[in-house]
Amino acid sequence: MKNSIPMFTFFLLLNTICYAQDITQKIDSIVQEVHLKYPEVGISLGFIQNDQEFYTAYGKNHKESTVDINKNSVFEIASITKLVTANLLAQAVLENKIKLEDYIDDYLPEVYVLQDAIKNKIKISDLASHQSGLEDLDFGKLIAANSQQPIDGVTQEDISAIINNCTELIDYGSYRYSTIGYVLLGDILEKVYGKSYDQIITEKLITPYQLTNTLTKEFDVPNLTKGYNQDGGEQEFFNWHTTAPAGLLKSSTADMVTFLKAILNNKTKAGKAAQLCETTYYNKDDRQLGLGTNILIDIQNTIYAKTGDSMGQSSILCYNRGKNWGIVIFITQRNFKIRSELFNGIYEVVLK
Repeated sequence: MKNSIPMFTFFLLLNTICYAQDITQKIDSIVQEVHLKYPEVGISLGFIQNDQEFYTAYGKNHKESTVDINKNSVFEIASITKLVTANLLAQAVLENKIKLEDYIDDYLPEVYVLQDAIKNKIKISDLASHQSGLEDLDFGKLIAANSQQPIDGVTQEDISAIINNCTELIDYGSYRYSTIGYVLLGDILEKVYGKSYDQIITEKLITPYQLTNTLTKEFDVPNLTKGYNQDGGEQEFFNWHTTAPAGLLKSSTADMVTFLKAILNNKTKAGKAAQLCETTYYNKDDRQLGLGTNILIDIQNTIYAKTGDSMGQSSILCYNRGKNWGIVIFITQRNFKIRSELFNGIYEVVLK
């Protein structure tokens, strides 16, 4: 009898290890199969479940490279940056520096002067859940003007003019994806903390969680990948810009898995902030949104997800708090089809 508990524990542990290995083998097989279909596209994947990490990668850092992609290769995470910005916002809320239901008026820098018709109309939570009704940047025109660095043509004066000239919130309370909303959130965070956005993210996330490959203004590093547009043409990484809180962070799968580990931990600051972000702030027409995250629900699962698409790369980060797993996928081409094949295949075969 004395040996029964240790023996039971041993077999339980063995069963857990075998189960985990089965999951990771299936994930790796799916990634390998997709890469065989698109051999010129590099793929990096990180997976975490119950604090156990798994990584797999296929392809090179870029088409002319002999260097294999690995968990530390740096990609554009694009709009996954919005999920990060929302986490910083939620941390500010938990520090009692701001309230989600506050109107934005008193938190905006002096360059913004709201018209009377929209004063005390837009809440902080509206910006973070894409319901502000504000006009957005015209990316079609920006891309036509400079396909490699479209946002370089946007000045602070341009952004201020969009806000200051707004006299009507045409679709306030309805979902419309908004870059300008997250630019304003970045401005608000800077005013609240009295620091630049890159300083805030460094102090709140990069340093405490040791995200050594998560980069802001400077990203000319040896392990940098290259991006390719949908036609396979080489695409520059976006320069750091005032629009950074909406989509300009660079990172690796290893760093984003570390971030996932933090937000799945209810005791960390990032984890507590993530739970606040997971609250439903928009629910209409089968779409549910938290702050910076989409909420996907099926019979057995509630998943929090954010995709990212730069001009040259695509990505996805998602997690299931109830089942304690998270996954991040980066690819070296702007290609929704490949991203969908990867994630949907893994979800349907392994995670669902």
